[in-house]
Amino acid sequence: MAKNNTITLYDLQLASGCTISPFVWATKYALKHKGFDLDIVAGGFTGILERTGGRSERLPVIVDDGEFVLDSWLIAEYLDRKYPDRPTLIGDPGIKPLTEFVEQWLWRTAIGPWFQAFIVDYRDRSLPQDHQYVTESRERMLGGRKLEEVSKEGRAKLAQVPPTLEPFRQILKDRKWLGGDQPNYADYRALSVFLWCASVAATPPLTDDDPLRDWVDRGFDLYGGLGRHPGMSPMFGLQLKEGDPEPFVKGGAMGGLATRNTGPQSTKAETDRITGKAKADA
Repeated sequence: MAKNNTITLYDLQLASGCTISPFVWATKYALKHKGFDLDIVAGGFTGILERTGGRSERLPVIVDDGEFVLDSWLIAEYLDRKYPDRPTLIGDPGIKPLTEFVEQWLWRTAIGPWFQAFIVDYRDRSLPQDHQYVTESRERMLGGRKLEEVSKEGRAKLAQVPPTLEPFRQILKDRKWLGGDQPNYADYRALSVFLWCASVAATPPLTDDDPLRDWVDRGFDLYGGLGRHPGMSPMFGLQLKEGDPEPFVKGGAMGGLATRNTGPQSTKAETDRITGKAKADA
């Protein structure tokens, strides 16, 4: 049992003290969801193995009354198993594969291009002793290309990312959280994508009027403003240029995936559009 209701978390931080890892972000939220206080062990990319006593080269790692637990998913499962009397993170087994799908889709859709756009900020905001490691390791990940070159190309394509997030907007359109009335681990895994971006993005990646703002802002505000570290940058405020695509569907999406058929009135607008009646009436 957690001593004094506190669990130790090994953090992965930038020079500002802001968390850089989406996996650590998800674990922070998981621990708070379970009602625990956090004892943070600070540190950056270098020296993780030494900080964890040789137990892990990757973070997050938690220590619960002397017991070390590694990996963000394994930590969430451990917390549910060890503390079933506290609010559930994963609940039904079907939540896990669906959450993994949403997370992997967001990584490909958002983190991939944002990583390229903000890779120089990612390096420059890291702890000074981590700059060489970040530069060398990320340039290897990018096929040997220089971070500055990749970032320049990525920033030029920032406006292309918001339209690709439309399926996620539609999921949240009529829901407070992915978990329903209350957030669950699916929300935290998805939020970690946006929390990560806010920790490294010198330029806002989403427009001010993006419908995702409500869910993102409420998520950042959870647990006393857990996602409101002063080292983070605004997520909203992207300035579009002439020729940029519309960032999201205006007026609401149509079609069976986005709407529910509750009778002729619910489908009239789409019927008028596809039959040409709406244009004829105009």
